[in-house]
Amino acid sequence: MRIVEKKKEMQRISEELRKEGKIIGFVPTMGYLHEGHLSLVDIARKNSDVVVVSIFVNPTQFGPNEDYEEYPRDLERDKKLLEERGCDILFYPSVEEMYPPGFRTEVHVKEWSEVYCGASRPGHFKGVTTVVMKLFHIVKPHLAVFGEKDFQQLRIIERMVDDMDMDIKIIPGKIIREKDGLAMSSRNTYLSPDERKRATVLYRALVYARERIKEMENLDELKKEMREMIEREGGEVDYIVFIDPVTLEERKEKKSPMRCLLAVRMGKARLIDNMEIL
Repeated sequence: MRIVEKKKEMQRISEELRKEGKIIGFVPTMGYLHEGHLSLVDIARKNSDVVVVSIFVNPTQFGPNEDYEEYPRDLERDKKLLEERGCDILFYPSVEEMYPPGFRTEVHVKEWSEVYCGASRPGHFKGVTTVVMKLFHIVKPHLAVFGEKDFQQLRIIERMVDDMDMDIKIIPGKIIREKDGLAMSSRNTYLSPDERKRATVLYRALVYARERIKEMENLDELKKEMREMIEREGGEVDYIVFIDPVTLEERKEKKSPMRCLLAVRMGKARLIDNMEIL
């Protein structure tokens, strides 16, 4: 596996690969990899000739009181996992490389970036879309893989690519869960053993909603029942919302297709999850 730290070198490599007719698959990550990330690498491997994975903990998508400094990092472990999974190139730039002095451009997907996680984390998605746009221009992929666990992010990236006429195919990857249902996340490491057990309530609440919706019409009542389930386990609910999975608009009434998104704080960790409900 080749490790590249400079933008210009990565661009040169990608240009050469494209001239050779190679299909470049790309998986952007913030590192501290788990099976969820690695499943995305597998998808890229199946759909491309050369797999590029980036590891970059992007400061612009963290708020002033969020966990940028504490975010887990383990480059040596990540390199080993990527090599085992068949990654060809690891792009590992520094903050100074990505945001040199004088940098002042932002990419913003209006409206979709202000709701749900965007309402709780102002500016978060602007940081995401800005860095992803930069990474796309640096890596020059034919396709990129994003996980459905960050469903709102996935849709925002798809919208950006479509709106900006970018010739990149976005491939979604299914949520990868632990045996007890908890969605895999780098932030799960923040959970104490007791919190880890209680955090499975996110998955249980979603499964409950998927079953209960068959006989319920009142979505507010269903959200109330889910909130009570989560709060009984000590979770602090940020939001529970039923949405149209294409437009991201909130569903006020029961209508297919429908997805439930939720965000819950459990101790130090802010956890997100989602599921197709209808």
